[in-house]
Amino acid sequence: MNLVIIDYGAGNIQSIKFAFQRLGINAELSNDSKVIRNADKVIFPGVGEASSAMKKLLASGLDVIIPDLKQPVLGICLGMQLMCNSSEEGNTNGLGIFDTEVKRFRNAVKVPQVGWNKIENLESDLFKGLESDFIYLVHSFYAPKAKETIATSTYGIEYSAALQKDNFFGTQFHPEKSGNYGAKILENFISL
Repeated sequence: MNLVIIDYGAGNIQSIKFAFQRLGINAELSNDSKVIRNADKVIFPGVGEASSAMKKLLASGLDVIIPDLKQPVLGICLGMQLMCNSSEEGNTNGLGIFDTEVKRFRNAVKVPQVGWNKIENLESDLFKGLESDFIYLVHSFYAPKAKETIATSTYGIEYSAALQKDNFFGTQFHPEKSGNYGAKILENFISL
């Protein structure tokens, strides 16, 4: 299994790498387009602010590489948000993989949402063998429900906890920090 975690300076890559090590998989960290294109599976992490992260993708040319990938790709947290059309965070254009715009939580909801929340309406092999349970989130922005929504969570409003289009998957939550439940999601991704 040739698993690559995209290393573009805006990801929580060590905790993701350790999560895969616990599953017996050694992931390679890389921002090299050839290495990424030749991977069996790709993880697109993200932590931080959308416009800054997008600038790093643009500077490295990864904004062109990522949407063109043919193997399974999993965007995590900000990685998933950057796969959307745009984000209100810094009025940022995204990669346009998922047809939705990322919005800021409003309506008297404490921001950011930090901690455990229930995931529901599971509709993908990413959740094979799993039922609704709690996952770990840290975010101030969310992707509204869209045609690509494969799981939801509720924090003031119901939103997309996970998205899928073709070979692209995204989780707003952190599977690498969601205990055994998250580990099963990562296992399912590897099995796709």
